Amino acid sequence: MNLIKDKWIPVIREDETQDTISPFQISEIDNPVIEINAPRPDFQGALYQFLIGLLQTCLAPADEDDWLEFWNEFPKIPDVKIAFNRVADAFELFNPDGPAFMQDFDLPGGEHKSISTLLIEAPGAKTVRVNFDHFIKRSRVKQMCPGCTATALFTLQINAPSGGQGNRVGLRGGGPLTTLVVPNQTHHFLWHKLWINILNSEEIEKAQQVPDYLTLPWLGRTRESSKKGSITIPEMVHPIHMYWSMPRRIRLNPIESENGDCDICGASSTKLFKSYRAKNYGFNYDGAWVHPLTPYRFDDEHKNPPLSLKGQKGGLGYRHWLGLAFQDPVKGEQAAAVVRFYNEDRINSIQGQAGILWCFGFDMDNMKARCWYDTQLPLFYLDPKQRINLIDWTGQLIQAAREALKLLKTEIKSAWFQRPKDAKGDMSMIDGQFWESTEPIFYKILEQTARLSGDTRMAPASVYQLWYKTLEKQVFSIFEKMTMETAPENLELQDIVLAREWLKKKFYGNKLMKSIKKNATEEVEI
Repeated sequence: MNLIKDKWIPVIREDETQDTISPFQISEIDNPVIEINAPRPDFQGALYQFLIGLLQTCLAPADEDDWLEFWNEFPKIPDVKIAFNRVADAFELFNPDGPAFMQDFDLPGGEHKSISTLLIEAPGAKTVRVNFDHFIKRSRVKQMCPGCTATALFTLQINAPSGGQGNRVGLRGGGPLTTLVVPNQTHHFLWHKLWINILNSEEIEKAQQVPDYLTLPWLGRTRESSKKGSITIPEMVHPIHMYWSMPRRIRLNPIESENGDCDICGASSTKLFKSYRAKNYGFNYDGAWVHPLTPYRFDDEHKNPPLSLKGQKGGLGYRHWLGLAFQDPVKGEQAAAVVRFYNEDRINSIQGQAGILWCFGFDMDNMKARCWYDTQLPLFYLDPKQRINLIDWTGQLIQAAREALKLLKTEIKSAWFQRPKDAKGDMSMIDGQFWESTEPIFYKILEQTARLSGDTRMAPASVYQLWYKTLEKQVFSIFEKMTMETAPENLELQDIVLAREWLKKKFYGNKLMKSIKKNATEEVEI
């Protein structure tokens, strides 16, 4: 199967019918495609990234005027087909005599593995050997159709977690977050959802002439990394390489030509993949990589390379909004390049039509996938002054919430344990309750402040009052619930009372809380 020429991407069209298309059909205007229809959420995100990578590689606009031309009117199908066909030879899924998509160029030997282990959540060899695959069982997936195999292979390569000695981690680190801009409902076609995340060529760092295999890495021999110092840094490859990074050395075994159903999508197929070969020490990515679709944490002192933001325990919410949508100066976090360009430039090109931020990724514990997170956060049309104000104001509110949660957890531990500093255990249920209970008010405040003029020197006092009252109410409410309503039988009431008194002193005496209260002069009911 050729991933450029053949139909393999599952989609939904405008009339709500399901279909399977070739990549160039994303620009069809007759009953256009409105959404990808993948059988798994991680495949959904991967297929978006596949098509964005393909457009960025083959059809990138020179500047914003060129970009706007294809935003207002889809490019013609023959033109897209010609552009994509230039790389078609590199997108053969199975090619015993040459390059194959996302696979080692000439893999010698290698360990034979079940096709199911392409899936990130699949139990590892050790887990199976010691019979610990209790929740995600082995052998659930024994065969995949070509489309699901290609998507699983791409998903693994771009998200690759740590996987034992020499099994290299992805270019963005294991289980990175991906953030994409989704336009408003006026532009609901898949073409717009992809095109809005394409950077102009002038926005991508200029690269020296490099061989094709340093753009699409499977076109040449893998940079084998068994020897010390054999790393791959950004300066060695073309910037487009980031969309097609390939840390794992994999080669699909021949297709089983038999009738059967794919264990992923359920479709009947006469060609099914059941196994592949793998070997360690593939591309070893190191250095200051900054992938255009991923937010990063930057070191103010520039001593360490940027660190990609990951999916994390407890999910994604408003506490992450600032770093994912703009920048969080306190934590050193900065939105993905495509998001920053949208906020600062592109939103003006499309006349201020605010969209949403789609964030997704695995929460990884080394090589174990704990969860898949998929959420949407608001974006706003802001002029430069409004943007500065909103970053400043929301930064204060989020930091106050973090401080309030810290105080809350400390005193709950004091009520629960005789020696709270030595107590170990999972406190994530407290985090979850706190962030969930304060989230609706935060987004209410966010919408109000985003509409204020950029010349507004300070957020209205009512904003600070509302947030102060919200934090106060939820901190003491959650404390009562966690200590009185669910208290262990041997918990001493006097410990609870003492902890609550300390919580009051710390909350009302906290510098940040006092600052929020000082800015509030109006009474607000919540």
